[in-house]
Amino acid sequence: MKLRNIGIIISREYLTRVKKKSFLLTTFLVPVLFAAMCILPSVIMFMAKDKGKQVAVIDQSGIVMPYLEDTEAVDYTDCSTEPVDSMKVRFESLGLDALVVISPIDTAQRTVSVVSYSVKPLSMELKEGVQSKVDDAVEDYRIALYEVSDLKQIMADVKSDVSMTTYTLDESGEEKITSSEVYMIISMVLSIIIYMFIAMFSGMVMQSVIEEKASRVVEVLVSSVKATELMFGKIIGVACVALTQFFLWILLTLVLVGGFSAVAGFDSLMGDSAQTEQMLEMTGSMGGVSVEEMAAMTQDSEGMGAVLSTLKDINWVQMILAFVIYFALGYLLYASFFAAIGSAVENEADTNQLQMPVTIPLLLAFFVALYAFNAPDSPIVWWCSMIPFTSPIVMLARIPFGVPGWELALSVVLLAATFAGCAWLSAKIYKIGILMFGKKTTFKDLWKWLKQK
Repeated sequence: MKLRNIGIIISREYLTRVKKKSFLLTTFLVPVLFAAMCILPSVIMFMAKDKGKQVAVIDQSGIVMPYLEDTEAVDYTDCSTEPVDSMKVRFESLGLDALVVISPIDTAQRTVSVVSYSVKPLSMELKEGVQSKVDDAVEDYRIALYEVSDLKQIMADVKSDVSMTTYTLDESGEEKITSSEVYMIISMVLSIIIYMFIAMFSGMVMQSVIEEKASRVVEVLVSSVKATELMFGKIIGVACVALTQFFLWILLTLVLVGGFSAVAGFDSLMGDSAQTEQMLEMTGSMGGVSVEEMAAMTQDSEGMGAVLSTLKDINWVQMILAFVIYFALGYLLYASFFAAIGSAVENEADTNQLQMPVTIPLLLAFFVALYAFNAPDSPIVWWCSMIPFTSPIVMLARIPFGVPGWELALSVVLLAATFAGCAWLSAKIYKIGILMFGKKTTFKDLWKWLKQK
């Protein structure tokens, strides 16, 4: 192979793609979508609030109404002396949004039942607000039945809320405060990003090969350069496009999020404490992190100190370098497979069967990486971080938790060696398949092409 020819092909692939309208559109549109994903949940939660709801309450228990205090969202009206049927008939004329009926106290179960009536289904915010207040009233009622002085205060004093502080020790025995949740988030984000990029840009290589083969442009190209030079030039050219787009996405997303935060203000973006708790409930469940743990991380000064200390102590140079290396080698490995598949078919509909053996290890790596934070040194995670077909994704998920240097080196060497071998095999398929027309390719055909000298 001639490096000059490969360089020309790389330049052609790169310049052709970066000048396309689709490249420019996705380069500027995706950061907007990323920024929206960061900003919109807070904005939507800030704006999506009940306001001015009129709720009539018939409290037959006599214990709940004092707990139902008016808020900006809901006004409660005590209608305990009114018959339920009469209130139902006059529901719309009274301008009510809901009628809440609380039953008399069940002395055997020491509780009450709650029924609501409304023209439209109740919002979750209103329903949960009423349920919470009724629970408080019933709990206080049960406490009072024990006739123990200050029992509620005693129960509050007895309740334990122990937090666990974690430290890591360096080689000299010096301790540093850390947050496992930060490592978990970084692990998951890295796994998702590298999986998305490898799958997306490898597929782009296959699509490009199919387009050139279907248009017969490839016949002109292979008359000037070798088929293997064309394949490697195309793969490397698309890799350069991928890295360009990736760094532009990061830069533009940071600019958009930072600009919005500066204009809108961080406090208004975060909203009140109730909204913050709702956001924590949605995000905290990922990875089994409780709302209390997430709240401690963001609100408690010690927890925030652990977050900042963890972010400071992460070896970002190693992280970025590892990301670039594993993305490059992982992409090259899978792109060579997809290039070979693209050369063996004449349209995308024929690729489904041939893609399956390639996509299965990629999907397996993704699912293992998503749960790697639970046990980053477990046998399945360790082996998947060494096996070249899964290591680009799984090893990145392990790196935030600390990986010995020899394991990183061994993983990279195995991945590079596997890429070299698979690229050689893919080049053999590409060289023959790129000029094959009129016949649907099977695995048997691919095996025959591999055996040819």
